[in-house]
Amino acid sequence: MNLSPTLEKAYTNEHVSARHAQWFAEFIAFGPIVFQVSRLMIKFGILDLLRDSNDGMTISEITEKTQLSEYAVKVLLESSLTIGTILLNKDTERFSLSKTGWFLLTDRATRINIDFNQDVNYEGWFHLEETLIKGRPIGLKHFGDWDTIYEGLSQLPDNVQKSWLAFDHFYSDEAFDAALKIVFNQPTRTLLDVGGNTGRWALRCVAYNKEVKVTIMDLPQQLKMMKEQIKEEKGAERIDGYSVNLLDPKTSFPDEPYDAIWMSQFLDCFSEDEIYSILSRAVKKMDENTRLYIMETFWDRQKYEAAAFCLTQISLYFTALANGNSKMYHSEAMQRLIEKAGLKIETIHDSLGQGHSIMICKLK
Repeated sequence: MNLSPTLEKAYTNEHVSARHAQWFAEFIAFGPIVFQVSRLMIKFGILDLLRDSNDGMTISEITEKTQLSEYAVKVLLESSLTIGTILLNKDTERFSLSKTGWFLLTDRATRINIDFNQDVNYEGWFHLEETLIKGRPIGLKHFGDWDTIYEGLSQLPDNVQKSWLAFDHFYSDEAFDAALKIVFNQPTRTLLDVGGNTGRWALRCVAYNKEVKVTIMDLPQQLKMMKEQIKEEKGAERIDGYSVNLLDPKTSFPDEPYDAIWMSQFLDCFSEDEIYSILSRAVKKMDENTRLYIMETFWDRQKYEAAAFCLTQISLYFTALANGNSKMYHSEAMQRLIEKAGLKIETIHDSLGQGHSIMICKLK
């Protein structure tokens, strides 16, 4: 199994003491409350208060500032102290922010992940066991009666939809600048954006290249959202839609020739059999000049252990809520499916944005 050097060092040898391992096992056992306490320390503004204080704060000072009861403040502080997000000066009985608490409060990716897990995933993950047994996203049922979350995305509660889109956009947007240079490194007048969602990539393309025309291929519900999102934007007249359900193996790609076929954070929404089916249908519309670009966050190609951790946990969002059968893939699995579909990888670009890779594929 391929692993980046950092991940190989972390995952192939034991590197913690028995005492630390025992402590971490308990940390896992109380994981749900660790998450909720940490989330509320942000929501109630306690971590903000501690960050902005010069000498830390006492329980009574925090109680006065937050208007919470002294009891509420005490249980949150004591829990957070043992979690490791705050520190205590035992002489002055003042609490301050730890390094972990600082990242929890200020790191944008962490804050987006917290909102995504609270608003989108938390209740759904309670049904993970049933999902794994039945192979369907049972955790989705408290939002609506859909086969996948994508069918109901436009109907999700506002706060859930906001957190979902913030999560989706944050990870893709961070890689777009580098991706545009890669895609438009060769003449690209027509581009098919498969699974284009709200049209953010398409808008970036028409802004970057004044001649390119983009077709977004997606579910009708998504195309409706996309058209609403881009209608006032410059270059929107060079973006159109092609309505499909790619889960239907009879659905074909457009007949028009495209210089580039773009799939960003798209194939992770499908099982391996479905990915093979989609790639096989794309191949039928390609010629020797067409390039197919697959941009994904492959967990094995990450430079940092924290990134690989996040990605393998996000896989369980796909399991319990999104569709029940997809995940954040290992790059070797994607390469195998690419080759099986009749393509070969021309180049792989790593470390784009928040750990994305782009596989540039062409016909064998």
